[in-house]
Order: sequence, then structure tokens, then C-alpha cells
Amino acid sequence: MSSPEDISRLRQLKESENLGTAWSLWKETREQLQETVALLDDPDPSMRSLAADEINSLSTTLADIVQNTFPSLLIPPSTTKHLSALMELKSGVGGSESSLFLADLLRMYQRLANNTHWKASIVAKNDTEGGGIKDAIVEFKGDGAYDALRWESGVHRVQRVPATEASGRTHTSTVAIVVLPLAEETDAHDEELFSMDDIKLEVMRSRGAGGQHVNKTESAVRLTHIPTGITVSMQDERSQHQNRRRAFQVLRSRLMDRKLTREMEERRASRRNLVRGADRSEKIRTYNYAQDRVTDHRIGLTMKNLTSVMEGDGLQIFIDAVEKHHNESIMLDMLDEAQ
Repeated sequence: MSSPEDISRLRQLKESENLGTAWSLWKETREQLQETVALLDDPDPSMRSLAADEINSLSTTLADIVQNTFPSLLIPPSTTKHLSALMELKSGVGGSESSLFLADLLRMYQRLANNTHWKASIVAKNDTEGGGIKDAIVEFKGDGAYDALRWESGVHRVQRVPATEASGRTHTSTVAIVVLPLAEETDAHDEELFSMDDIKLEVMRSRGAGGQHVNKTESAVRLTHIPTGITVSMQDERSQHQNRRRAFQVLRSRLMDRKLTREMEERRASRRNLVRGADRSEKIRTYNYAQDRVTDHRIGLTMKNLTSVMEGDGLQIFIDAVEKHHNESIMLDMLDEAQ
């Protein structure tokens, strides 16, 4: 079995492949350009014309490598790129309409997971009458899941006419989302995140719908991390053992999120890295059904095709745009520190 050091070394080698590929492409393109320039003196007019077109194309490729590819490779590789993600969704203002919007967002993220070949599993979910969802916890397993979905943390606002609104008046509702890093249990160094001496574990009978099983066995679990006051309750699984495992999974993710945030602040990375601080109480995106638009308020990007975001690949455009903004902020920080 490979040791953690071997895995780390393999990751470093894989990350260096991109730089080597880009450098080789730059060298090959430059050599082609030099060879093509010589053809401008060819006695055949048609050959000179073809050479001129080829020079324009090669020059564009070189400029793109220098202006975009090389700078992007100067950005330090993400230390969380291998992590999966745990997403917590909670309905906010808007009552039943907020719960319906949460259900829509959950389907949107499940669709994204399918497109990106992540495995999406619902850890916990509280349904409401009428097809809505009060809150949910979903895990997305796959490399890059956390790095992509972390930008979804914040308040999502919807403006639309509810199906139950007879007068046709537009309502505004919100859903709050928090995305946490999710490490595999075999990879997580629990001793670095918490000590079992700091954990208060309680078991109790499950509450709510569930048939004969509910209230007859103490299968529900509540964990409290005493130093931080973080509390996790889990009762969706059928056995105490399963609920305990799920509860520790959520606790580990929340503590890892605190650890990563603290490390970024210590490196001053939070100055601009997480898009104006990534305040999770900040409204990050508005979905306006009447105007068929979605606006990301952090970067000022608006898309006039709401259906593409909710049911197609439009969400990926927003994720990529925020990631690009993030990388540009890192480059600006590096330039500032170099001066």
C-alpha cells in the first residue's frame, strides 16, 4: 500500500506535467513560427500568402500561451483539489416557496454532479408538504468537487411567481448554502482536527416520520465538539452505528473547513481570494424567473438563460468565471507582494 509520502509525491509529479506540456507546446510553436517566417521570401505568391496566414495563427497561439497559460501555472496548486465536498442547504425567507426553491437547487447540483462524474448522495433531508425541502445535506464524491462547489457557499435568492400565487405577484425567497471539504475517512487525520476527549456523544430516539422503527430504538446521534461548540445531529440512517458514522463525517468536514479558513487567513489569502471574503451570509446569486436571468453579484456576471443554469450546463459557466476571478486575485496579490 502506498504511503502518504508516496501519494504526495505522485500528486506533485502530476501537477508538474501541466508546466512541462505548456513549455513543450511553446517551444514547438516558436520553432514552427521561425520556420514559417522563412517562407515569406518564397518566390511563389500563393506560398507567401499561406505563410502569412500561418504566421498569424502561430503568433496568436504563442500570445495565448504567454498571456494566459504561463500565468495560470504560476498560481500555487490547490491543496484541496483532491477533496470531495459536503453541501448543506437550508431554506430561508419565503416559507414554502423557499423550500420549493431548495428542491430546485438540489436537482441542479445533482445534475452538475452527473455531468462532472461526481457521485452525489443525500446524507440527510427534511421534506415539506407540496414537494419542498426544508433542509438537506449532500455529499459529492470526486476529485475537484470541493474546489468547484466551494464558490456556491452563500445566500441564493429567487424571484418568481409561486404556483399558489393567484394574483401573479412576484415573491422573493432565499436558500443558504454552505460547502465544506470532505476527506475520505482513510485520508482524514482526525488527530489533527479533534480529540475524542473533546467530543460529547449522545444517543436518543429518532423523531419524525419513519414508521415502526422510529421512537423504539435509540438510533439518533448527537455530537458536540466542546472547544468550538459545533453540534451535529443525525437520525436519517436506520442504525445508531450508521448515524454515528455520518455525524462524525459532518463534524470532520466542519472542523476541516475551520482549519482551512484559518490557514488561508494566516497566509493573507483571504484578503481577496474567496471573492470579497466569501461571507456565507452574503447574497451571491439571484435567479429571476420573470426576466429569465441569473446574476452572480460577486463578479457582476449575468446570464439571460435561466433554464440553462437550472437544467443545463449554465451553472458550470458561473463556477468557471468565479474560479477565474479567484485566480486573477491570486496573481494580483503575488504582484503586489513582489513590489
